[in-house]
Amino acid sequence: MAPSTDLDIVNVTKRFGSHAAVDDVTFSVAPGEFFSILGPSGCGKTTLMRMIAGFEHPSSGDIRIRGKSMIGVPANRRPVNMVFQSLALFPMMSVGENVAYGLTCRGVNRADAEERANRVLERVGLKGFGERRVTALSGGQRQRVAIARCLVLEPTLVLLDEPLGALDLKLREHMKIELKQLQGTFNTTFAYITHDQSEALVMSDRIAVMNQGRFEQVGSPRELYHNPTTPFVASFVGETNRWQGETVGETAGTTSVRLPSGAVLQGRGTASQPTALAFVRPEAIALAQGEVGLGGLPNRFEGRVSAVLFDGANSSLLITTPGFEEPIRAVLPQAGPLAGIEVGAPVHLGWAADAMKVFAA
Repeated sequence: MAPSTDLDIVNVTKRFGSHAAVDDVTFSVAPGEFFSILGPSGCGKTTLMRMIAGFEHPSSGDIRIRGKSMIGVPANRRPVNMVFQSLALFPMMSVGENVAYGLTCRGVNRADAEERANRVLERVGLKGFGERRVTALSGGQRQRVAIARCLVLEPTLVLLDEPLGALDLKLREHMKIELKQLQGTFNTTFAYITHDQSEALVMSDRIAVMNQGRFEQVGSPRELYHNPTTPFVASFVGETNRWQGETVGETAGTTSVRLPSGAVLQGRGTASQPTALAFVRPEAIALAQGEVGLGGLPNRFEGRVSAVLFDGANSSLLITTPGFEEPIRAVLPQAGPLAGIEVGAPVHLGWAADAMKVFAA
């Protein structure tokens, strides 16, 4: 019977001197899953990936691939392949030779290796590219060659370390979709590390948000976005407004938070400590020309537009609002009376208690 997981990380810690780069991390990845580790630079995600690949050894804990411990197994004997940000393709070899390289190293005869390389190239959309020089390819094509070179070896697990980092924005957007589709086509398990939350949200089945060597939360993109369980996840995943204040009361799951200015906000969550952090997504903020348009929202304020950040359908407004130190960010409506609103215009804004997450600071 096939194991129910492709990768198990069990209480893995990696110390460099007294510093724990990875601090007692445990998680499992299911076969065929696209699992991402998302976090800021220096949070330990690359160290974790290098331990899975076999380039670093854990100080303690176990790494199992399909149920087999990898402790003491050298990198070249693990059923794992890694795609680096630099891609690390061989410039003096043709595309086909690059893809077949791992097979010939394993002793597969040249004709078979070439045939398998061509089959994989076709599947990544590079049919007929076998004879071309790597140096003559575009960034996106090179990316696909690096992935083909991995997939031709039929690894249990493909590790990807910020592989889209070097691409321009348009190509990166395109490659996000392609990578997700490729992973589906090959049904290979992907473990992906990135500091780019939109990459993680678009592609992953599950995401682990990593901070200072530990996992803050593991869940689907939707869970992390709508139900963050820590202030770090709430502020790191997606755009958000963040305020600090003091807890001044709690009834039936609704917590009141008083800002330094005296303004009181109503939100959801239990702040067990006197200091609270409150978060509201820009898209959860309702805008109206008059207060009447905000219905019965508990959090209602009046402000002035201080900036219009135009970005097509993702445009937003910054609204200077009495009682708040920083302008409040809201989504610019694409239609209706406020669609063409300009800097300096007065505006009423409000949000539901459900839209505001409250945490103990």
